[in-house]
Parts: sequence; structure tokens; C-alpha cells
Amino acid sequence: MTNLGQETNLGQRANLGWTDFFADQVTDDETHLVPCRIAQVHRARLSGLSAAGPVRLNLPVGTNTGEYAVGDWVLVDPQTQDLCRRLERRTLLQRPVDGQVLPQLAAANVDTLFIVTSCNADFNPARLERYLAMANEAGTTPVMVLTKADLVTDGRAYADEAAALQRDLAVVTVNGRSAEAIAALMPWCQPGQTIALAGSSGVGKSTLVNTLSGADQVTGGVREHDDKGRHTTTARSLHAMAGGGWIIDTPGIRNLHVGNFTAGIDTLFAEITELAPQCKFSDCSHDHEPGCAVRAAVASGELDQDRLTRWRKLSEENAGNTQVLTGPRGNRTTQRPRR
Repeated sequence: MTNLGQETNLGQRANLGWTDFFADQVTDDETHLVPCRIAQVHRARLSGLSAAGPVRLNLPVGTNTGEYAVGDWVLVDPQTQDLCRRLERRTLLQRPVDGQVLPQLAAANVDTLFIVTSCNADFNPARLERYLAMANEAGTTPVMVLTKADLVTDGRAYADEAAALQRDLAVVTVNGRSAEAIAALMPWCQPGQTIALAGSSGVGKSTLVNTLSGADQVTGGVREHDDKGRHTTTARSLHAMAGGGWIIDTPGIRNLHVGNFTAGIDTLFAEITELAPQCKFSDCSHDHEPGCAVRAAVASGELDQDRLTRWRKLSEENAGNTQVLTGPRGNRTTQRPRR
């Protein structure tokens, strides 16, 4: 493991994603501490990366590793390798989990989220919109990455449908096993940039990680009867990309719930968000009220009915999963709303 006392390479620290946003958080009495980036999160331990190399972090007694995400920046004592504190995150990908008040952390300080889907039965607009809402809420830039287009007769149709899911959404079609994928995704894979991958199992996320980083992750096949993949990635981890930057792979998620995603949903359905102020009632549900500008747009063909239906479903689910403050003033606690 690395001797943090030898960590002096500020250029390499920048390549890890260190910016003024994080440097400005270091106080005068913390300048002797060394910044490290969380590379793996395990049940009872954390591993990190410093400019000098890998670091095995010593955790304070009682540390809950579930409060850390791959991509986090932490300050570490160079003599003992004790983790001292986590720095404020610039972005955070997280999702609600059934039966838990706190969300599950997916990745931190991510610049771009590659939402990976394949041109087969996995392509599901409603599910892809959930990933887009998560990316929007986190403050990351979403990019839709289509794989396995070589296995269908009209890959362009999938790309057009994906592009219509959100205004100004970048859509890239790649062969995950080809070196050409590196060139296609290079605009988002520059030194100092951090990419995360999200999508269902079997769509080629691990294959893309292998191609972009040269890593050798195990990849699985796809069941022939339904085009659904087998889980191949079971933990989140940070990988260096051959052309610079860092990439975080995540386990496949087939059922992504939304909660606390209000701003992300507003961005996703910008055409509905922009029409809503024109409705007669400020709390219009766009369902039955008179003078609804959104339903008028559907009637005129300006807005697709399926989009409105999916907006309504996501909005209702988001309201049901969004945490609320409850209890007397001065002693409020956060809890999920009752169903």
C-alpha cells in the first residue's frame, strides 16, 4: 500500500478529480492531511486512492461505511492513514430503497452518467426516464449509450426514441467491445473527469468498463428467451480510464424507484413543466381540471399522451417516496410519507 507521507504530486491529484471546489473546503489546521478518493466501499472497510497510489484507510470506531460513496473525497492523516473527515460532495447519485428511510448511495462527485441500454427487449423508455431523473437530480450530465445496435436492423430508430426522452440529451451508439467506443465516448472521458455507468444487467456496462479502462471484469451472457442479462457487477468501484479520467461501474438495477427527485423530474419533462404555469389552477394535476394547458397540448398533438402518462406515474411515486419533516419545531425528524 502507499505511504501517504510521500504524496506530493498535485498534478496527479487533479487527474483524480481534485478541484478548487474541494481544496476550498480544507481548513488551515487540515493542510497537513492528505486528500484521498474513495475507490471501493465494503461492509466494514473503505479503500482509497491518493496521488501516490492505493490507500487502505483506517476507520474511526463506529464508522458506517454506508454513509460513504465511491468517488467521495476524504482527508487522511498521512502518518496513521486514519480517515479524518469526508468533504462536501459536488454531486451525488442516490436512490430510495424499499423499507429504508435513508437512500442508497451510488456514486459521488460524478461529472457524467452514462445510462447504458441495449437495442433489444431491454430498451424501455419509462425505465430510462427514471435514470434520467436520477442524473438530473444529482447534477450530473446524462448521456444515453446504446449498445448492441449491430444486432438489429434499425438501430437509428432506437437512437431517435432515446433522444426524445429529454431535451438536448446526448445519445451515442457504440459497440462496447470495439476500440471505436473509446473515440465515441472521449468527449466525456477527459483527464480529471469522472464517469458513472448505470443500467440493467446484461446491457454491456462491464464490457464498456473493460474497453475504457483495460480492466478485466467478469461479463455475463444474456438469456435468449427474454434478452435480459445476468448480474455481473456486484459492487461499485473506481477504475482509471486509458485516455484519462475515472469510471465507476454499478450493479445492474432493473427496478429503480424515485424519491426526492422533484427537480430531476421537472428537468426530464421540461415540456410539461413549462406549460404548467399556463394552467387555470396553480395546483393543476393535468388530469381533469378545466383550463389545463398541458391537456390542451395533448389534444393539439403538441405533447405526446404517453409522456404525460409517464410524468404522472413518476410524479405520484416521487411524492410517495419523498422524505418529509415531522414532529415539533426544534425536534423535527425525517421520515417517508405514509402510503
